[in-house]
Amino acid sequence: MKIVFTGGGTGGHFYPIIAVAEALRDAIKEKKLLEPELYFFGPSVLDQRALYENDIIFVKTPAGKLRRYFSIANFFDLFKTAWGIVSTVLSLYRVFPDVVFSKGGYGSVPTVTAAKLLNIPVILHDSDAIPGRATLMAMSFAKKIAISYDEAYEYFPKNIQPKIAVTGNPVRKEVRNPAREGAREFLELESNVPVLLIIGGSLGSERINNVILEALPDLVERYQLIHQTGQANFDSVSKTAKIILERNEKRYRYKPYGYLTPLALKMSAGATELVISRAGSGGIAEIAAWGKASIIIPIPESVSRDQRSNAFAYARTGAATVVEESNLSPHILIAEIDRLFTNPKARNDMAAAAAKFGKKDAARAIADAIIELALEHTS
Repeated sequence: MKIVFTGGGTGGHFYPIIAVAEALRDAIKEKKLLEPELYFFGPSVLDQRALYENDIIFVKTPAGKLRRYFSIANFFDLFKTAWGIVSTVLSLYRVFPDVVFSKGGYGSVPTVTAAKLLNIPVILHDSDAIPGRATLMAMSFAKKIAISYDEAYEYFPKNIQPKIAVTGNPVRKEVRNPAREGAREFLELESNVPVLLIIGGSLGSERINNVILEALPDLVERYQLIHQTGQANFDSVSKTAKIILERNEKRYRYKPYGYLTPLALKMSAGATELVISRAGSGGIAEIAAWGKASIIIPIPESVSRDQRSNAFAYARTGAATVVEESNLSPHILIAEIDRLFTNPKARNDMAAAAAKFGKKDAARAIADAIIELALEHTS
């Protein structure tokens, strides 16, 4: 059995593929099938370690972006995509997989198009409340489509909807379940002071970082903070925080990290009562899998249509509260944090709604669908 994964270059596209690959190997072992050959087709690799650990072979496929704003690069990238399709047809023909699984994004377009030309079955997964263009482009010839939000249904024509299942968004094993035992000791936290986990996305968020820094003197009086700043921002944030808290006796309650390793992230999730996060599909999926209340701060719509729609779709389930970046200030953020900690029922209700939204079997449901389609194709 040969399976090709493909997707865009962000963590929201890449890490769910890793989750599905993990579930695929587990399912194949349970069903006593032959070990699969797994490939990742895309313009780049976000995490080489993850591919290596899951025995996934990388095949580079050129792909051009289609930006939502005017750029002369859009014109040249059309040729890049066209060349990507031609070269990917040849690469895909050499492998000739039983199924192509696409997570969408610009990086998936050449591979999905090549699969159509070679009559190879395609399964799509879209993580966002509003399906992406790559998903909508391929929906007519995809055999099955998985989505994370009920709201995404309305963007598909009625003749496509029978192919669709709401599976949720796959989350990797290594971060799926919070590690509660020993979490505070691992992170050197006090035992009786509430913990906030701040995640600005894999690259961090300068805007969130700045607001947290302004709010630090007030926050450390009542909370402990685990703050993923982003590697590029770590030096400036940690140095500024040191100056701000220089004479504060509780400065040890602020713990900045450039990047939280999977283990540190699991420990942080186990220790925290509230997560403050961007609205990337992968981040929301992890928070939901942890069953944690959250304050979601989406990137402005002018930059990312997906984050704002994801944030409000998730908030409608009761799992989170949304603070738009245009309204974000130290005063508003502190007030919202204090509101949730002085009202434990509201926070617990949000946590319960998050756990209900997070479908921990998402990766396995998709893996089973891939195996079923692959066996049909083989026969």
